[in-house]
Amino acid sequence: MFISLWRDLFVNNKKRATSISYSIRHKKPLADINQLISILTPFANKLTLADKQSLNFRVDGQHKCFLLHHGNITLYRHADGIALNSESAPYIFGLSTQMLEHDYFYIRTNETSEISVLSIDDANRIIDRSNLWKGVAALLIYSATRMFDHCTKISALSSYEIICYQLYELMDETEEVRNNVSIVSYILSRTFLSRSSIMKILAQLKTGNYIETEKGLLRAINNIPSKY
Repeated sequence: MFISLWRDLFVNNKKRATSISYSIRHKKPLADINQLISILTPFANKLTLADKQSLNFRVDGQHKCFLLHHGNITLYRHADGIALNSESAPYIFGLSTQMLEHDYFYIRTNETSEISVLSIDDANRIIDRSNLWKGVAALLIYSATRMFDHCTKISALSSYEIICYQLYELMDETEEVRNNVSIVSYILSRTFLSRSSIMKILAQLKTGNYIETEKGLLRAINNIPSKY
């Protein structure tokens, strides 16, 4: 099962890298994630976070596990503030970072979000006791592939291709995120492209009616050409 899942998510995604509109979000193992959350939640502390609140994976030297019940959260790198991945509920943050000795990453809400927090040690004990490692494996495969997908789409590509990939990523975000984050801000936070190059390509895409925008927000995508 896991070999075929890995091949479908990781290998086939690499082959499809030339398809700008391709997204792996529909491969999210929802049943596994929901099962993990339902088992872990009774042992966690629930919190409601406002938009743009940040959380570290380590608090007082202890690794944390975050269960996302409602809302949308982005994973950032501390060193340069670059956004590496965004996920909407349901999702679990922290399982894949528990071996890190340093706090390389943090998460931040993109809208009002409901989460539960517990220590990674408690999470591991509960997962082991409930024999949920199969679900953890599915979640980690998906998470690793999302990171691989992101790295593939911001390296060794033209500025045009990178921007097109990010436009489709933004279109896949929740409506609340799309209504509150401008196209330029979204792309700037996830790439190393300059504001001027982003603005130039977006203007040309808008002129060609390939994208529809309103006050800097993305409203629709209309068959963006694969080549610039």
